[in-house]
Amino acid sequence: MIWNPWHGCHKKSAGCLNCYMFRRDSLYDKDSNIISKTKDFDLAIRKNKKGEYKIPSNEIVYTCMTSDFFIPEADLWRDLIWQMIKERSDVTFYIITKRIERMSKCLPSDWQDGYDNVVICATVENEEMANERLPILLNLPIKHREVIMEPMLSRIDIKNFLQTGLIEKVTCGGESGENARECHYEWILKVREDCLNNKVSFYFKQTGANFIKEHKRYKIARSKQLTQANKANINLEF
Repeated sequence: MIWNPWHGCHKKSAGCLNCYMFRRDSLYDKDSNIISKTKDFDLAIRKNKKGEYKIPSNEIVYTCMTSDFFIPEADLWRDLIWQMIKERSDVTFYIITKRIERMSKCLPSDWQDGYDNVVICATVENEEMANERLPILLNLPIKHREVIMEPMLSRIDIKNFLQTGLIEKVTCGGESGENARECHYEWILKVREDCLNNKVSFYFKQTGANFIKEHKRYKIARSKQLTQANKANINLEF
């Protein structure tokens, strides 16, 4: 499930150009650059009339999907969120960020080498961002690290990072939307090969709308991008 304690973001790098959140907000004349708490701020610890948590145990909670967990405007609220995350040790919180460089300034005092129930996933859309963000990801005190290449905008070589044994999973996917930039299947397969060689789990999430395979371009409808990726049957689990 998804938990958005705050909403709004600022475009940071090439992968943000056609951000789905900005596209959706524009339909309602909403300014996506305004960061504000949502009505679901305390969702992680809400209980029903029986006194049971509304989010059941063993759930995977994708956190801050319409913002960035480490965005500066949320610094005043984040400690409360960390407290909720610690309270819900029975739930896994999955945090995807383009601001991994801010993480060290945003950790709770009892973080030590990381919370067992938190996965930190750095977004890298091209080689430049991989070389900038992944060394930071690897040097931070984190129990569970992942990498997501979505939208994948170029060939990305991360085998040196995978060889550290610190990355648990890599996810790849193309870009959605009318103005989607192309994603090449050969880029996906190269990352998969590197994951296979280093026994790192791999997930091909979606083709994107502008997909190149064997020098042929495919315009793929949003409703079929996930299913087409799944049909490729190239995911790996270790």
